[in-house]
Amino acid sequence: AKSAGRIFIPYETQYLFISDIDDTFLISHSANLRKRLQVLFTQNARSRQPFEGVVRHYQLLAQSGTTPDAPNPFFFVSSSEWNLYEYILEFTAIHKVPRGVFLLSQLKGFSELLKTGQNNHGTKFARIVRILEAFPTHRVVLLGDSSQQDPYIYEAIVKHFPKQVLAVYIRDVFDKSRQKVQDVLGQIEAAGVPCLFFQHSEEAILHSVKIGLIPPAAAEEKLQEQEIKAGGVA
Repeated sequence: AKSAGRIFIPYETQYLFISDIDDTFLISHSANLRKRLQVLFTQNARSRQPFEGVVRHYQLLAQSGTTPDAPNPFFFVSSSEWNLYEYILEFTAIHKVPRGVFLLSQLKGFSELLKTGQNNHGTKFARIVRILEAFPTHRVVLLGDSSQQDPYIYEAIVKHFPKQVLAVYIRDVFDKSRQKVQDVLGQIEAAGVPCLFFQHSEEAILHSVKIGLIPPAAAEEKLQEQEIKAGGVA
């Protein structure tokens, strides 16, 4: 049997983005196992939705400081398993999430898949470390959410690579962990790395503009493009 694959070679750009998947850009309810499984087994890649504004944010990041033909690289590092790769790949293509490299967890049987995304956080840290070691000249932005271990993993990454991490973004999706996450992000900011704990992607876009990660004109232009596509501008 033969199969075809793609080799992704990142361009030599200034920035590199590492993003979680579930509840970072894909609505997944990771903190609630019942709701997570309900979504996973009753919806497909076409019916599921990203958070509002997140694709615009990611597209702006992909083009920051570079040209359309040489976008900044994205790495999608998740505790979700390779069983879900085709599902996630189709979702990102449908919603025009910037193309990138997927680093997921090892394949599991059906019984283990019921707990998908709940483990392998230690290996997630190791995967991120390998990326930063492979691209030592890139400034790195970490994007995740508060449903599981992203804030703590990213805090550890900042401790190991304080000069390489440019910013940390954590989506606020889990009430019970809010204070702990705020404390962790406070520690990251104390180390000199800008952080944002946010609920809406528009907040993240404005923060990216504020710290110089996204040019204001580019953010405004992208917004106008989306309004035109949605029929909001004549």
